[in-house]
Amino acid sequence: MQSNRKLDIVVYGATGFTGRLVAEYLNNQYGVNGQVKWAMAGRSHAKLEAVRDEMGIASDVPLVVADATDSESLNAMVLSSKVILTTVGPYQLYGNELVAACAAHGTDYVDLCGEPAWMHQMIAAHSAAAQASGARIVFSCGFDSIPFDLGVLFLQQTAEQQLGAMVPRVKGRVRSMKGTFSGGTLASFRATMAAAGKDRELINVLRNPFALTDGFSGPDQPLGNKPEFDEALQSWIAPFVMASINTKNIHRSNKLLGHAYGSNFVYDEMLVTGPGERGEAIAKAVAEDNSMASDPRQPGEGPSLEERINGNYDVLLVGEASDGRSVRVSVKGDMDPGYGSTSKMIAESAVCLVKNPDLAAGGIWTPAPAMGEALIKRLQANAGLTFTVEDQ
Repeated sequence: MQSNRKLDIVVYGATGFTGRLVAEYLNNQYGVNGQVKWAMAGRSHAKLEAVRDEMGIASDVPLVVADATDSESLNAMVLSSKVILTTVGPYQLYGNELVAACAAHGTDYVDLCGEPAWMHQMIAAHSAAAQASGARIVFSCGFDSIPFDLGVLFLQQTAEQQLGAMVPRVKGRVRSMKGTFSGGTLASFRATMAAAGKDRELINVLRNPFALTDGFSGPDQPLGNKPEFDEALQSWIAPFVMASINTKNIHRSNKLLGHAYGSNFVYDEMLVTGPGERGEAIAKAVAEDNSMASDPRQPGEGPSLEERINGNYDVLLVGEASDGRSVRVSVKGDMDPGYGSTSKMIAESAVCLVKNPDLAAGGIWTPAPAMGEALIKRLQANAGLTFTVEDQ
C-alpha cells in the first residue's frame, strides 16, 4: 500500500540538467518545512551526493541508487515512494521498465514525455496493470503538454459558464515564446525519427491525431503544416513544433473525460507570427525551418539561470461554438518553457498526486483528466503560471 511508503516523491534523473532544476525547486518550495518527503535518484551514489552538496540541499534528503537497466534497483525505488518523477529520457530508450514497474506496484508516475509512439505502446502494454494496481501514470507533465491540455480544460469550463456549454472547436495559438527546447526534447525527437525509420507503422501513429485514444477516431483535424492568415486574429500563423504531441494528448484527455468536449471535437495549434508582409515572411521562415533535426545539443545541456529567468510564453486558446459565439483564455508562464517552467510544472504535478490520492483512479492519464482544477490551482499558486479569461 502506498500509505506505508516512506517517501512521497523520488526524482529519478536528479543529476541531469532538468532533474537538478526539479530538485532545486522541491528543495526551495517544500524542503524547509517538510511538507513533502522527497529523494534524489540516479545511477551513481557519489554523483548524487556531489550534486546534492553542490546545490546546497540538506544532507538528510535521501539518495536512491537506481538504473534503468537494473530491474532490482528500479523495483526497490518504485516500492519506496508514492510517486516517481522521472526526467530520464528519451523515454523510449530508458522508460519501459520504469513504467512497467510503477504500473505493477501501484506507484504513481509523472514524466516529461513528448514521444507519442512510445506513449501509444505504453498505453497498450500497461493500462490494465495500472488500473488493477491503482497506479496513476501521467505522461507529458511539462511544457508539452500542461499549458495546452489544462488550457483547453480551463477554456471549456469558461465556455460552460459564459456560453452554457462546452465548444466543439478550439484553436491553440502560441502568441509568444522566449526560450529554447531542452537537449532532452531534441534527443527524444531524434530517437523517435530513428525508430520510425526502422518501423514504418510508427509513422502512421505519429501522423494520427487520435493515436492515443484507444480505437476512437473523431472528425478530420486541421493539418497545421503550412503558413496561413488567421482572420479572427488578423495575423499570420505558422506550424508549431509541439503541436504533434499536444494535439494527441488533448484528444486523449477528451476521451478520458468521457468526450466532454464532444465526439466531434476539433483542435489545432499554430504559432502567431504577426500581421502584414513581415508576419507572412516570418511564418514562411518558421514553416521551412528544419534546424531541430540538426541541433547539436544533448541531454544535460541547457540555458543559464539568467536565460531561464528571462524566458516566458503566452498561449491563447480560442473556443468557437457552433452558433458563432466564442470565448478566449490565455495561459502564460514566467520562465523559459523548456527548462524553468517545465521543472516547476512536473514538480507540482507530482506534489498534486501526493496531496490528492483520490483524485483519479489507476490508469494511464494525461494531466487534465487526472488532476484538472487541483493542478491549475497549484500551478497558479506556486509555479508562475496564470490562467486568464480574456475579453473578446
